Amino acid sequence: MLIDLASVGTSPKKLKTEFAGALIDLEGEGEVAGDARFDGETYRDDERVHIRGMVTAEVAIDCTRCLEALRRKIEIAFDDVFIDASHESEKAETELSVADMDESLVIGGRVDLAEVVREQILLALPEQMFCREDCRGLCPKCGANRNLIDCSCDREEIDPRWAALKDF
Repeated sequence: MLIDLASVGTSPKKLKTEFAGALIDLEGEGEVAGDARFDGETYRDDERVHIRGMVTAEVAIDCTRCLEALRRKIEIAFDDVFIDASHESEKAETELSVADMDESLVIGGRVDLAEVVREQILLALPEQMFCREDCRGLCPKCGANRNLIDCSCDREEIDPRWAALKDF
């Protein structure tokens, strides 16, 4: 769904749509399972166009420690601000305020709502996600999932690179 910035008015206009998870590329960070839903509104405040609302999606990610597949439902409330690039100053250097740092310049006057939803999901994903708090991860020797089996690998063996430090 493309939003033409020139057509957005000062009174809020409701937006409600769904995007197929297969169309949202999370750049190797997992995938969207099912549809991603957006329920929000858009409105103009001077030259700034706001798109705000709630994104709801279920993401499929691997556990950081044991690589087991997980599914988590995420709900993201956000308010993004867009400015048409044609309204920006032509100066080579411009000082930005803190508020300006949260604004996005739009070239061509149109915002792809699917891209906004994708960006919000990526920003909401945690750096590490665990299947459970006490996840034991994978054995560094044989690669077995320590949550499922207790492998017989020797855990007392010290990496030869660190062996000189054990005498301290």
